[in-house]
Amino acid sequence: MDLKGKALICPLDWGIGHATRCVPVIAKLKELGFEVVVAVSGRPLEFISKEYPGIPVVEFPGVTINYPRNNQVALKMLTLLPRLIHGIWREHLLLKKIAVQSGATLIISDNRFGCWHSEIPSVFMTHQLDIQVPAKLNFMKGIINSINYWFINKYKACWIPDFEPHRGLAGSLSHPGKVPVNACYIGILSRFSKPTPPHPGFSQPDFDLLVMLSGPEPQRTILEEKILKQLVSINMQVVMVCGRPESDEAYVLDNRIHVFSHLDSTKLQELITRSALVICRSGFSSIMDVVTLGKRAIFIPTPGQTEQEYLSRYLMEKKIFFSMGQDEFDLIYAIEMSKNFPGMVIQNNYKELEARIRELTGMTKPS
Repeated sequence: MDLKGKALICPLDWGIGHATRCVPVIAKLKELGFEVVVAVSGRPLEFISKEYPGIPVVEFPGVTINYPRNNQVALKMLTLLPRLIHGIWREHLLLKKIAVQSGATLIISDNRFGCWHSEIPSVFMTHQLDIQVPAKLNFMKGIINSINYWFINKYKACWIPDFEPHRGLAGSLSHPGKVPVNACYIGILSRFSKPTPPHPGFSQPDFDLLVMLSGPEPQRTILEEKILKQLVSINMQVVMVCGRPESDEAYVLDNRIHVFSHLDSTKLQELITRSALVICRSGFSSIMDVVTLGKRAIFIPTPGQTEQEYLSRYLMEKKIFFSMGQDEFDLIYAIEMSKNFPGMVIQNNYKELEARIRELTGMTKPS
């Protein structure tokens, strides 16, 4: 296949979720003949390097935010707003240099506001069009969403990783009263896009529970410790994947709790498929992974992350997935309650994604 151009992918580096949902985008671009370069830092860089060994990766640090141990994430983000905007501008200036150095002919930013280029077709990919704020900061919501749209409108296109009918999987987050004029829905994005054969190392046994940790510190570690403490007293076959791609550590507790720092997508998909129930954050990438595989799940939103709190509440109100807060999380109670929530199955053939790539880059449709 003739080289169609060079795509520069820039996922947000707050946790690995934005990088995981870029996997099907990278796969489609490569299928269409693009060379792909990924600009990222931190754990997402480690994830991409392991998921696509040999893929060109550029160190691209973003705005660093340390999440508090309490639930005041939104308040802290508000106080840091000037720093965030300044960081976005520095990100934009660095992006222009990276684009020249990499020879990019297409830029796809997953929730990184500063990654547009006036001379290169640029895409902003997000499910957060109606940003959620705590009730006590509701007076700021209009201003925050106006800033959000101001940046989105800098891009040639806005891709929404959700389906359009029935308020989609993300509710009002991805279906605001007014959608940006450059926006389109491309269907959900999951790294678990294609069926995989059973992995020989994990053919037996079947697991009662798979715990998939992710997200920013220190909350990721707090949840890991909380769940491990409760698992010790429950006689179940369990897999815990800790969401730390920088490590290859693996060990077994009590001959029944199998702990992995990280697993590649093929091995993780195999384990999820062979597990009766999944526990994970209610980050949108994790939700898309779960529904792609049609698994029942328990969601635990990251404390203070209004987006995750909204998504878990929205899907619980629809009687699809059970969710419970981290502070009061009770594993036995959550497992029992989850029996009343069947989950759902949604998959994507990526035809709309391919159509949008072709439209943006002037590619003709296959004959």
